[in-house]
Amino acid sequence: MKKEFADKAKESLKSSQILFDNGLYDDSASRAYYAAFRAAIAALAHFGITSDDNDHKWLQANFTRELIHRKKVFDAKFRSYLPELIKIRLNADYSINRVSKKQAKHQLERANEFVEAVEKEINR
Repeated sequence: MKKEFADKAKESLKSSQILFDNGLYDDSASRAYYAAFRAAIAALAHFGITSDDNDHKWLQANFTRELIHRKKVFDAKFRSYLPELIKIRLNADYSINRVSKKQAKHQLERANEFVEAVEKEINR
């Protein structure tokens, strides 16, 4: 499970970059969130923590509680990444307001940092 979701995370990150490079900032921001989301699933699975439905709130809560606070696997700065990334994703997917190039770039950078941190941990 962790390998499959780690691969999906990298694929979403690549899609986000392609979309960004082509000026499709809403879709880039959305894919960036899903890259981090899928990486978080892989990280939790790496430590034997799984869910049948991978609910967004469950994922955020368990990633923070288990992998940042309890096990101290990831730096505390990552506790805000998923909530911030989903906020922009929700705007991108459901609002009439567009995601700016600056927002999309920030979203992509955060997702990239998150995915890299997870990959580093699960490949130890």
